[in-house]
Amino acid sequence: MHLADITLFYTSASGGVRTFLDAKADWFEDHPEHRYDLLVPGARRERIGVRTTLPALPLPLMQGYRFPLRTGPWVHRLVALRPDLIEAEDPYGLAWAALRAARMLDVPAVGFYHSDLPRLISARLGAWSRPVLERYVARLYARFDLVMAPSQVVAQELSRIGVPRPQVQPLGVDVHGFHPRYADPGLRAELGLGPRTFLLTFVGRGAAEKNIPLILECMKVLGTGYHLLLVGPHMPEHVPENVTVVRRFAPKEQVARILASCDALIHAGDRETFGLVVLEAMASGTAVIGVRAGAVAELVRPGCGLLAEPGSVRSLVDTVRALAGNGYRGMGRIARQEVERHYGWDRILDQVANRYLELTDVTHGSRQRRAARGGR
Repeated sequence: MHLADITLFYTSASGGVRTFLDAKADWFEDHPEHRYDLLVPGARRERIGVRTTLPALPLPLMQGYRFPLRTGPWVHRLVALRPDLIEAEDPYGLAWAALRAARMLDVPAVGFYHSDLPRLISARLGAWSRPVLERYVARLYARFDLVMAPSQVVAQELSRIGVPRPQVQPLGVDVHGFHPRYADPGLRAELGLGPRTFLLTFVGRGAAEKNIPLILECMKVLGTGYHLLLVGPHMPEHVPENVTVVRRFAPKEQVARILASCDALIHAGDRETFGLVVLEAMASGTAVIGVRAGAVAELVRPGCGLLAEPGSVRSLVDTVRALAGNGYRGMGRIARQEVERHYGWDRILDQVANRYLELTDVTHGSRQRRAARGGR
């Protein structure tokens, strides 16, 4: 099997999509009977390992993202690679390039729908734009031979707007790179905290959908005895006294240390399409406080943490206090076991590869039947 991936979502600031693609590249390296190519935008045309960059214009204030003005070169490059199937990891112009190349090669096309485009864009443009964007997404993804979604909530939304048969395919986590062994008592000393302070963290972008203001209101109410470490770009400037902010992307090793050293991850986002940091915390042996909405609620199963009501400061406060007083370290151990059983990248990517192989077998059979009938 030869897979070619194509996406805009691959920069140093990328989140779950880049993590997925890097893990996929590692899986293919461990399975040399298969071949993998990744096409992403860059400053120039070059090839580094399995990754090929084609020139694209940088987007201002977009943390390194680039946007191709023409899709023709991308189609030509995909056709030249002659893969057995092509996968698009975003819903923009390169997804249409993937479909066009797949038609020219007569190979299946896969669309992985990682983000809720209508919700994200309509939050900026206004509610009037949502139906237009939903029609666009339905029209685009109806053309793929296989559509994958990272969670039930995303698959249900795709079905609602008219995309036929989306398949739930969760992402995974590096169970070796995120592990309880990276816990470091020195983190508390760096923050000036005593051993009895309940230490919460959130790691990610300070984007509107993360509901950071709700967490900050929760910390105001919790007060002394609780502390929050916020790590990521675009975090608020003004925070309560019991909050420490690191306003930058942290490398994986630092994130692993932070997650394993804190008492709990707190995630107030109620519209997450997956929530990779939740799995990273669970793999680190850390309990999770989430809300009963979005994909986070799918990951935080009983025993791995607690869920608050979405949008409620009081419920979030009560949930934090309940976790702090209710054997949270035992929950962390259960969370680690849950990840080991279900979400290690080897297990997840074996699932993904089986989907690819099944799809290529079905498509190959269809081509043979068409050829037997005397046409393509």
